[in-house]
Amino acid sequence: MYTDGGSRNNPGPAAIGVWIETLKKQFGHYIGEKTNNEAEYEAIIYGLKKIKQLIGNDKTRTTEVECFLDSEFVTKQMNHEYKVKEKDLQGLFLRVWNLMLDFGKVTFNHIPREKNITADKLVNEALDNKEKQTTLL
Repeated sequence: MYTDGGSRNNPGPAAIGVWIETLKKQFGHYIGEKTNNEAEYEAIIYGLKKIKQLIGNDKTRTTEVECFLDSEFVTKQMNHEYKVKEKDLQGLFLRVWNLMLDFGKVTFNHIPREKNITADKLVNEALDNKEKQTTLL
């Protein structure tokens, strides 16, 4: 799963992009006013929920998900290399962590932006068309 989140003006209008390569599914959504890091976490949350929804609870328990994101900061937080000090991010980190418990295994890999083209494109399209998007709750 390739994910990206971004905001313009940080914080500002934000969106997520998710490319689930093995399922050939992609999603881009405007998510309201967020920071870049909040949007990165929201993309992971959305992607894990979407995989679970698409493959079902039984298969989820044995599924391994490799997450690829271009946020080195969030990757290092998810891999316990950086502490999650910001209160807003702590809640998002816990949401990801709890979702991970539903899967056989979830890993996080940092990749350069050039390798995350699809998810990045989905973020920018959602931001460009934000007035047409429904804000996720």
